[in-house]
Amino acid sequence: MFKKGSKLYSILTGTCPKCHEESMYVNTNPYILTEALTMNEKCSNCGTKYKIEPSFFYGAMYVSYAVGIAFAFAAFIISLYVFNASLNGIFISIIVTLVVFMPIIMRVSRNIWINFFMSYDKTLKKK
Repeated sequence: MFKKGSKLYSILTGTCPKCHEESMYVNTNPYILTEALTMNEKCSNCGTKYKIEPSFFYGAMYVSYAVGIAFAFAAFIISLYVFNASLNGIFISIIVTLVVFMPIIMRVSRNIWINFFMSYDKTLKKK
């Protein structure tokens, strides 16, 4: 399920959707905010161009809404059932969760979006 060759592998690791060999991002740490969304132009292993067209990743904003809702829902469930928090505590935990995980939400959204349009090609060999 999380093995190389699955879309989930590419989404969670941020690797090239075609060869799964190289990170799409210049810096693999999403918490360096100045470089959080800075991407390589293309994969140095297989040559896949990441920006298919200008403004390609605008569609990832719609995906980030859904991913953000999933994170907020998880924070809600954990706050309510694990910590038995009050309504104010739940609200604060949701806000803190969304702020802390925003760089990850943005990257995962981009990874999901590009994986809608590209698939793993097992015939591509590692250089």
